[in-house]
Amino acid sequence: MIISIKEIRNFIISILIPLIIGYLSNILANLLSGLSISTYYSQLIKPSFAPPGIIFPIVWTILYVLMGISSYIIFKKGFDLSKVKDAIFYYCLQLALNFTWSILFFGLDLRFTALITLILLIIIVLIMMYKFSKIDKKAMYINIPYLIWLVYALFLNYFIWIINR
Repeated sequence: MIISIKEIRNFIISILIPLIIGYLSNILANLLSGLSISTYYSQLIKPSFAPPGIIFPIVWTILYVLMGISSYIIFKKGFDLSKVKDAIFYYCLQLALNFTWSILFFGLDLRFTALITLILLIIIVLIMMYKFSKIDKKAMYINIPYLIWLVYALFLNYFIWIINR
Protein backbone atom coordinates (compact mmCIF):
# COMPACT_ATOMS: atom_id res chain seq x y z
CA MET A 1 0.00 0.00 0.00
CA ILE A 2 1.44 3.33 -1.07
CA ILE A 3 0.58 6.39 0.96
CA SER A 4 0.57 9.68 -0.91
CA ILE A 5 2.18 12.89 0.28
CA LYS A 6 -1.32 14.42 0.35
CA GLU A 7 -2.52 11.71 2.76
CA ILE A 8 0.49 12.23 5.03
CA ARG A 9 -0.13 15.99 4.96
CA ASN A 10 -3.83 15.52 5.79
CA PHE A 11 -2.96 13.13 8.61
CA ILE A 12 -0.47 15.59 10.14
CA ILE A 13 -2.92 18.50 9.81
CA SER A 14 -5.65 16.42 11.47
CA ILE A 15 -3.37 15.82 14.44
CA LEU A 16 -2.08 19.40 14.60
CA ILE A 17 -5.55 20.97 14.73
CA PRO A 18 -6.55 19.68 18.20
CA LEU A 19 -2.97 20.11 19.49
CA ILE A 20 -2.92 23.76 18.42
CA ILE A 21 -6.40 24.41 19.78
CA GLY A 22 -5.39 22.93 23.15
CA TYR A 23 -2.17 24.92 23.18
CA LEU A 24 -3.95 28.19 22.32
CA SER A 25 -6.52 27.58 25.05
CA ASN A 26 -3.69 27.06 27.52
CA ILE A 27 -1.96 30.28 26.43
CA LEU A 28 -5.17 32.30 26.68
CA ALA A 29 -5.97 30.87 30.12
CA ASN A 30 -2.45 31.73 31.29
CA LEU A 31 -2.77 35.30 29.99
CA LEU A 32 -6.18 35.82 31.57
CA SER A 33 -5.24 34.43 34.97
CA GLY A 34 -1.76 35.95 35.09
CA LEU A 35 -0.46 32.56 36.23
CA SER A 36 0.65 29.44 34.47
CA ILE A 37 -1.97 26.71 34.61
CA SER A 38 0.43 24.49 36.57
CA THR A 39 0.92 27.23 39.19
CA TYR A 40 -2.82 27.88 39.38
CA TYR A 41 -3.54 24.14 39.75
CA SER A 42 -0.89 23.73 42.46
CA GLN A 43 -2.52 26.52 44.51
CA LEU A 44 -5.95 24.89 44.52
CA ILE A 45 -7.21 22.72 47.34
CA LYS A 46 -7.79 19.40 45.60
CA PRO A 47 -9.53 16.13 46.45
CA SER A 48 -7.39 13.10 47.24
CA PHE A 49 -7.99 11.59 43.81
CA ALA A 50 -6.54 14.60 41.96
CA PRO A 51 -3.46 13.76 39.90
CA PRO A 52 -0.22 15.73 40.10
CA GLY A 53 -0.12 18.64 37.66
CA ILE A 54 2.53 17.02 35.47
CA ILE A 55 -0.02 14.41 34.35
CA PHE A 56 -2.26 16.89 32.51
CA PRO A 57 0.01 17.94 29.62
CA ILE A 58 0.96 14.31 29.01
CA VAL A 59 -2.63 13.05 29.01
CA TRP A 60 -3.97 15.94 26.96
CA THR A 61 -1.26 15.57 24.34
CA ILE A 62 -2.16 11.90 23.93
CA LEU A 63 -5.88 12.68 23.81
CA TYR A 64 -5.43 15.47 21.25
CA VAL A 65 -3.40 13.13 19.04
CA LEU A 66 -6.12 10.48 19.32
CA MET A 67 -8.78 13.07 18.45
CA GLY A 68 -6.77 14.06 15.40
CA ILE A 69 -6.39 10.45 14.29
CA SER A 70 -10.12 9.82 14.66
CA SER A 71 -11.00 12.95 12.70
CA TYR A 72 -8.59 11.91 9.95
CA ILE A 73 -10.33 8.53 9.69
CA ILE A 74 -13.68 10.30 9.31
CA PHE A 75 -12.42 12.96 6.88
CA LYS A 76 -10.88 10.23 4.76
CA LYS A 77 -14.35 8.79 4.09
CA GLY A 78 -15.17 11.91 2.05
CA PHE A 79 -16.25 15.31 3.26
CA ASP A 80 -18.82 15.42 0.44
CA LEU A 81 -20.93 12.87 2.36
CA SER A 82 -23.59 14.45 4.57
CA LYS A 83 -22.95 11.98 7.40
CA VAL A 84 -19.26 12.97 7.41
CA LYS A 85 -20.15 16.69 7.48
CA ASP A 86 -22.56 15.99 10.34
CA ALA A 87 -19.95 14.05 12.33
CA ILE A 88 -17.29 16.70 11.73
CA PHE A 89 -19.71 19.38 12.94
CA TYR A 90 -19.89 17.63 16.33
CA TYR A 91 -16.12 17.13 16.28
CA CYS A 92 -15.61 20.88 15.78
CA LEU A 93 -18.23 21.70 18.42
CA GLN A 94 -16.50 19.51 21.00
CA LEU A 95 -13.15 21.14 20.11
CA ALA A 96 -14.71 24.56 20.72
CA LEU A 97 -16.11 23.47 24.10
CA ASN A 98 -12.78 21.87 24.98
CA PHE A 99 -11.01 25.13 24.09
CA THR A 100 -13.44 27.09 26.28
CA TRP A 101 -13.15 24.91 29.38
CA SER A 102 -9.55 25.84 30.31
CA ILE A 103 -10.27 29.51 29.76
CA LEU A 104 -13.31 29.36 32.04
CA PHE A 105 -11.70 27.21 34.75
CA PHE A 106 -8.17 28.62 34.86
CA GLY A 107 -8.29 31.93 33.01
CA LEU A 108 -11.52 33.40 34.39
CA ASP A 109 -11.80 31.40 37.63
CA LEU A 110 -15.36 30.36 36.71
CA ARG A 111 -15.28 26.82 38.03
CA PHE A 112 -19.04 26.27 38.09
CA THR A 113 -19.43 27.59 34.53
CA ALA A 114 -16.53 25.32 33.53
CA LEU A 115 -18.39 22.42 35.17
CA ILE A 116 -21.52 23.11 33.10
CA THR A 117 -19.33 23.42 30.00
CA LEU A 118 -17.78 20.04 30.82
CA ILE A 119 -21.22 18.44 31.09
CA LEU A 120 -22.11 19.87 27.67
CA LEU A 121 -18.75 18.70 26.32
CA ILE A 122 -19.40 15.13 27.48
CA ILE A 123 -22.83 15.16 25.82
CA ILE A 124 -21.38 16.50 22.56
CA VAL A 125 -18.53 13.95 22.65
CA LEU A 126 -21.08 11.16 23.10
CA ILE A 127 -23.03 12.44 20.09
CA MET A 128 -19.78 12.78 18.11
CA MET A 129 -18.77 9.24 18.99
CA TYR A 130 -22.18 7.97 17.90
CA LYS A 131 -21.88 9.84 14.59
CA PHE A 132 -18.33 8.53 14.14
CA SER A 133 -19.49 4.95 14.82
CA LYS A 134 -21.95 5.20 11.92
CA ILE A 135 -19.03 6.00 9.60
CA ASP A 136 -16.11 4.02 11.02
CA LYS A 137 -16.17 2.23 14.37
CA LYS A 138 -12.38 2.63 14.82
CA ALA A 139 -12.82 6.41 14.89
CA MET A 140 -15.36 6.03 17.68
CA TYR A 141 -13.26 3.57 19.71
CA ILE A 142 -10.23 5.87 19.54
CA ASN A 143 -12.25 8.46 21.51
CA ILE A 144 -13.10 6.18 24.44
CA PRO A 145 -10.03 7.30 26.47
CA TYR A 146 -11.09 10.92 25.86
CA LEU A 147 -14.60 10.23 27.16
CA ILE A 148 -13.24 8.44 30.22
CA TRP A 149 -10.88 11.34 30.93
CA LEU A 150 -13.73 13.85 30.56
CA VAL A 151 -15.86 11.96 33.08
CA TYR A 152 -12.90 11.90 35.48
CA ALA A 153 -12.36 15.62 34.82
CA LEU A 154 -16.03 16.24 35.58
CA PHE A 155 -15.68 14.72 39.06
CA LEU A 156 -12.41 16.57 39.62
CA ASN A 157 -13.92 19.87 38.44
CA TYR A 158 -16.96 19.34 40.69
CA PHE A 159 -14.94 18.61 43.83
CA ILE A 160 -12.47 21.44 43.19
CA TRP A 161 -15.42 23.80 42.75
CA ILE A 162 -17.01 22.59 46.03
CA ILE A 163 -13.77 22.62 48.06
CA ASN A 164 -12.52 26.00 46.82
CA ARG A 165 -15.73 28.05 47.04
